[in-house]
Amino acid sequence: MLNSLFITTGSAAPLSISFQFFTPLYFAAPACFYLYITGFVQEKKTIEKRDFLHFIPAAIALIHVIPWPGSAVLDWNLIVTQLHADGYHSLVAKSGLFPSSIHFVLRPVLTVVYLGLTWFAVVKSKILWKQTIDPATRSWALFLLKIATFFQLLGLLPRILRNLSLPIDNSVFVVINCVCLLMIILYSLHKPSIFYGFLLVAIDWNKNEWKEKLVSDHITTPDDFDISEIIKVPGALSLSIKKFNLSEEQVLSYSGLIKKEMEDNCLYLNQDLQIIDLAIRVNIPVHQCSFVINNHIGKNFRDWINSYRIAHFLQQYPILADKITIEAIAQEAGFKNQATFYNAFKKEKGIMPTAYFSQELKAQDLF
Repeated sequence: MLNSLFITTGSAAPLSISFQFFTPLYFAAPACFYLYITGFVQEKKTIEKRDFLHFIPAAIALIHVIPWPGSAVLDWNLIVTQLHADGYHSLVAKSGLFPSSIHFVLRPVLTVVYLGLTWFAVVKSKILWKQTIDPATRSWALFLLKIATFFQLLGLLPRILRNLSLPIDNSVFVVINCVCLLMIILYSLHKPSIFYGFLLVAIDWNKNEWKEKLVSDHITTPDDFDISEIIKVPGALSLSIKKFNLSEEQVLSYSGLIKKEMEDNCLYLNQDLQIIDLAIRVNIPVHQCSFVINNHIGKNFRDWINSYRIAHFLQQYPILADKITIEAIAQEAGFKNQATFYNAFKKEKGIMPTAYFSQELKAQDLF
C-alpha cells in the first residue's frame, strides 16, 4: 500500500527507500504463509533448520537491493513512471543487481508455487476431517488459507488482464474487489470468535477444561460464566503484584475504589454489568481490576457481584415476599434469570433459597 501510494503520487525519493526495503519481505511472504499454514496442518510449533531453505528467494532479493560498490545508479524517476503504467509487470528499468524480471517473473512464480504447495499440504493432511486438530485451529487455518489465496491470485490478475489486452481498472474488476472485501468484513463481524487465540486474546472456547468448570461450578447458563476468568493467562493467580506494575498501596487503593463504586452506586443491580464497565468507572485497566478482585477481594468478578445481589435479595425478601415472587425479587436484585439466581444463591449460602428460609424460620422459633 505504501509503495502504491508513492507510485501513484510519483514520489521517487521515498519510493527508492520503501520499494527496496519491502522487496525482500515480499519474497519471504509466500514462504512464511506456507510455513504458517503447514504449522497448523502438521501441528508443528517450531521451525526446523531445513525450513530456512524456503527463504532463499528472500536472500536473493536482499542481495538484489543492496547498493553494491560500483553498481550503476538507479533511475527512480523512470522506475516510478514504469510502475505507474502497469505495476510490476511493466518494470523494465533496473531496480537492483539482477534484471527487472526478478519482479514480474520470479514474484508471480513464487506466489503460484507456494499456493500450490500449501493447498497440497492441506489436502494431503485431511485437515477437514482430522480429529486431532482443534476445530478452532482448523477454522482459522482454512479461513486464512481461503482469504490469502483469493488476494494472492487477485494480485496476479493484472498480468492475466494485460495478456488479454483488457484494462486493469475495469469497473467490473473494481466492483468484484469491493464486494469480496465487504463479504470478508461481514463474515468477520458475524463470527469474531474465529480470531480468538490467533489474532486477538488467546481464548480457546472449545477446551474441555472450561466445560468441566461449568459443570463443577453448577453453571448452566452463559450469564453465570465469568469472562474475566478466561482472559487471564494460565497461572495468573500465582503472578506477583510486581508483574502487574502495582504496589501494595495501589492494590489497597484500587480495592477500596472498586468496592466504593460498587456499593455507593449499587452497580450490581445492573443485570448487564461487566468487569470492563467497572474498570472504566474507576479508571483502571481491566486486567488490573480483575487481578485486584481475584487476589485481594478473593473472588472472581461474577461471584463477587453475585454476593452483593444475594445480600440485596435477602434484604428485600422480607419486605416484598407477600407482594411478588422470589424470582421477581431476584430479578430486581440484578439476576437475569431464575437459573442464574439459584446457582449463585447455592454457591454463596451452600443451600437453595427455600431450605435457607426454612432454617431461618426454625432459628427464629427456637428464640
